[in-house]
Amino acid sequence: MFSKILIANRGEIACRVITTARRMGIKTVAVYSDADARAPFVRMADEAVHIGPPPAAQSYLLADKIIAACKATGAEAVHPGYGFLSERTSFAEALAAEGIAFIGPPVNAIAAMGDKIESKKLAKAAGVNVVPGFVGEIADTEHAVRIAGEIGYPVMMKASAGGGGKGMRLAYSEQDVREGFEATKREGLASFGDDRVFIEKFIEDPRHIEIQILGDQHGTILYLNERECSIQRRHQKVVEEAPSPFVTPKMRKAMGEQCVALARAVGYYSAGTVELIVSGKDPTGESFYFLEMNTRLQVEHPVTEAITGIDLVEQMIRVAAGEKLPFTQDDIGIDGWSIENRVYAEDPYRGFLPSTGRLAHYRPPVPGWTDDGQANGRRGLDGVRVDDGVFEGGEVSMFYDPMIAKLVTWAPTRDEAADKQVEALDAFRIEGLGHNVDFLSAIMQHPRFRSGELTTGFIAEEYPEGFTGAPLDDALTADLSALAAFIGTVHESRALLIDQQLGGPSPAAREHVVRLDGGAEHHVRFTLDKVVVDGGEPLAFEADYAPGQRLLRARIGHRSRTVLVEKQGRALKMTTRGGSHRATVMTPRVAELARHMIEKIPPDLSRFLLAPMPGLVTRLDVAVGDKVEAGQPIAVMEAMKMENILRAEKSATVKATPVDAGTSVAVDQVIVEFE
Repeated sequence: MFSKILIANRGEIACRVITTARRMGIKTVAVYSDADARAPFVRMADEAVHIGPPPAAQSYLLADKIIAACKATGAEAVHPGYGFLSERTSFAEALAAEGIAFIGPPVNAIAAMGDKIESKKLAKAAGVNVVPGFVGEIADTEHAVRIAGEIGYPVMMKASAGGGGKGMRLAYSEQDVREGFEATKREGLASFGDDRVFIEKFIEDPRHIEIQILGDQHGTILYLNERECSIQRRHQKVVEEAPSPFVTPKMRKAMGEQCVALARAVGYYSAGTVELIVSGKDPTGESFYFLEMNTRLQVEHPVTEAITGIDLVEQMIRVAAGEKLPFTQDDIGIDGWSIENRVYAEDPYRGFLPSTGRLAHYRPPVPGWTDDGQANGRRGLDGVRVDDGVFEGGEVSMFYDPMIAKLVTWAPTRDEAADKQVEALDAFRIEGLGHNVDFLSAIMQHPRFRSGELTTGFIAEEYPEGFTGAPLDDALTADLSALAAFIGTVHESRALLIDQQLGGPSPAAREHVVRLDGGAEHHVRFTLDKVVVDGGEPLAFEADYAPGQRLLRARIGHRSRTVLVEKQGRALKMTTRGGSHRATVMTPRVAELARHMIEKIPPDLSRFLLAPMPGLVTRLDVAVGDKVEAGQPIAVMEAMKMENILRAEKSATVKATPVDAGTSVAVDQVIVEFE
């Protein structure tokens, strides 16, 4: 066994690997860029080596710096995590040349599966179902049109070396192929340096299901069940679960055996994942097809660990050290259900724009995961596990993936695991930047998610106009009204303690009127330990709150509530169950008078082009005095490795440009002012 390993990665996956290595008695080395100097993974490791400035191309992607760090510290092996160098054959070869073990699959397997066209040929030869299509070289647009016609529309055109949703075009007709084929080639060349394109049948109502593979260097290859990853946004996974609500034991066996056959065909060992696309229109489950194989650890691996009790990182390390797997296929079972949500620094209320910045406050629902070595320990604390790599006061950098944490829950049933997600998301405190906690909670409560009727189009179909928050039901409306009134009572009671008040202190009211989201008013009355809302049935009420407290836990009737509370002037912002709600608490007399108040009109901001997110203004296309038309590009912003073009909303003349190209801006900062 190795005595010291280096983790060629950062963030939560670096913390994850270090945690297991520490339990195994293996010392660890972290490598870090300037942006990560204070990151948790650097503090967790036994040693840390600085490798360069924040851009990954100048630090985490430089194999020679990783190898130099290995030599300087005496690390015998490298765990690449995922992303960065994890699937670079050149990196694995360079390590081998220096006598350093690669904690991953053999080079030939990485190479074979890294090329989409070649991997499909291998899969077909190994007896794996492949999507009907053309996997050879496509000469030109006319050739592409003939192929698409033979396959039958709709078809998908994909860049051979593509990934992450780039280099993909859906075609429903010959015209779509003619318009999109050359564009797909250009995207492939620009993003991956490879303009080869393949065409395949587009699967309707597609589900994205993947099989976890694990093999050793002695010929044993096993499948560790499946994960359902159908809920995606722009081809990026948002929610993953294991097992899948769609997969039957017969399907699981057929899928697993085909994926093992593919792994065996390329001499695979270590952890890997075979991704499949499955037709939701085929209830037999026989319409499953090979997509690609990821020759590394997956982001969503904890859900597999939760239902099998197997530590995938530990097994990767042991396999790399030459050990045999200590279990057989018959030992692999399914115990309960696990769901993972990816908590991202993005603002779902603003079209999921990236939201970089400082974590002014960060409190996960449970402490970050620690490895106790027990199978149940893979499930975290009481079935709630948080894998993270951030800290309060730290920054979510524009240079890397915007993930803040992975929230994993386990329970005996799927509904219970989803309920735990909702409860844990309610208790997640993230302040200082936008995040998608409300959106994730809304998905977990969505009737279609609960039914298990999932496809990769779930988000686009269920939120076609964007996300505005989970809807309020009657029970939550009543409970929020009661809690707002309770908070109002606490503040009034505190005011009683102030000495020398003019006219003396007024007693705290037992009856309040609560206006939610500027709409309907709700009458709340407290009687001893019960609360009555809008004249309904008296419900037992139990809560503990002090002025300034942000997280309020309460029990109302048979319901438990966890609410994030923020005072905003005279109102309260209350966030729970996938939505934020504004509550104004008044006495009945004040409420009566308030109905006669003139409504305050928000200021007109149409004269300004505001930064929709924090980021870097890389280009400013206008100057003072320029006339612009609606839709005209005004500026370009970069955030989270993505460029965003900002356009004029109407015809106007530029009055001022408060920022220049190269300026870092905060969300809602003025970039251009119009006359």
